[in-house]
Amino acid sequence: MKRLRIGYSCWGFLGDGVVDTPDGSRSYRRPLLDELQAAGHRVTLLQANRDLTEAGLDLRDYYDFSSAAPDLDVVMFEWRWPLPGRNTTACGSPGHTCDLHRQAELIERYTLAGVPTVIWDLDRQLRADDPLRSLPNVRVCEFAVRPTPGATTVLCPVPDRLLDKADAYELARLHRPVSLVYVGNQYDRDDAFDRYFAKAATHLRHQVAGKWTRVEAWPHVNFTGRCAFSEVDAIHRRALATVMLLPHRYARAGHITQRLFEALLAGCLPLMPADVVDGENFVPRELIVADSRDVVQRVEHLQRIAGTLEHAGQLWRALQYLHPMRLSRQAAVLQQVMSDLTAE
Repeated sequence: MKRLRIGYSCWGFLGDGVVDTPDGSRSYRRPLLDELQAAGHRVTLLQANRDLTEAGLDLRDYYDFSSAAPDLDVVMFEWRWPLPGRNTTACGSPGHTCDLHRQAELIERYTLAGVPTVIWDLDRQLRADDPLRSLPNVRVCEFAVRPTPGATTVLCPVPDRLLDKADAYELARLHRPVSLVYVGNQYDRDDAFDRYFAKAATHLRHQVAGKWTRVEAWPHVNFTGRCAFSEVDAIHRRALATVMLLPHRYARAGHITQRLFEALLAGCLPLMPADVVDGENFVPRELIVADSRDVVQRVEHLQRIAGTLEHAGQLWRALQYLHPMRLSRQAAVLQQVMSDLTAE
C-alpha cells in the first residue's frame, strides 16, 4: 500500500488526559496512530492538542498537530455530534468545546471537495440517512458486527502488545476483593444497568466508577464517581467480573466497546447480556447472562474458584476471543478502506 498523508480528527487525548472527560478511545487511539505511522503513513492530528493544553503532556515530538488545512490524501474522523450546551454554543462562551465546529470546517474543506474520507462512527451517532454516507469519496466504519447498511466493520482494536503479554494464570492469582464492577459513564445505559447490575449489586460487593448523575432509583449501589483513565486498569484488577452494559443502539448491532478488553486484560471477566446481538462472538457461552440472577450465580461461582486453575482456564478461554479484535488486524482493515478510496 502506498504511503498516505492522513488527517485524523478526534476530540480526546492520546495520554491519560483529565478526569472530567468521557473520552473512552484512549485505550486504543495512540496505539492505532502508532500502527499507521509504523506502516509509513504520515498522520496529522487536526483537532485541538488537548494533551498539551489541558493535561500538560507535550507529544509534538511524536505527532504532528495542525489547526490549519494541510495537504492530505485521506481525512479520517472519529465522528462528533451535537451536544447541546457544549459544542452547539458560540465559540468562546462558557463551557464551549469546538470539536463540532472544527469537524464541520474539515468536512467542508476536505470531504465536500472530494478528498477520500473515512468516518469512524464510534458512538453510532451518524444517522442512517445522513447525506455524507452517499458521497462516493466517503466510507463509514463501525464497531458493530451488524453495521449500518453500506458501512464497514472495524472492531474495537485491542493493542497487540497488551494482548500478547496477558497471562491468564498470573491474572487468576491476583487478590480480587470486589466481586462486581462497572467502569464507565451512565449515557443511555439505565435499562441495562437496572436489569443486569443494580439488582445483582444487592447481593455482591461491588463498585461503579464513572459519571452517573441520575441514581435515585438505586440508593444501595456504591457509585464512586469519575476516575482517572490511569485508574481503570487498577479498578478492574481488584474485581472478579464486570457486565458489558450497552445502550440499545449498541446491543442491537453487536457494537462492542473497549470496556470488554480493558476488563479482560486485567483479569476481570466480562459477563455479556444475552440481548446483545452476536454476543457469543466476543465471550465464551458460560459468560453470557440473561438477567441479574444469572449475574449473581456466575459471580458466586467465580468467588468459589478464584485463584484456581479452573479460574485461570476461564480467563484463558475468554482471552482467545480477543484475538480477532487485534489492533494490527483492525488497522489493516482501515488501511484497506483508505487504499480502496484513494484508488477510485
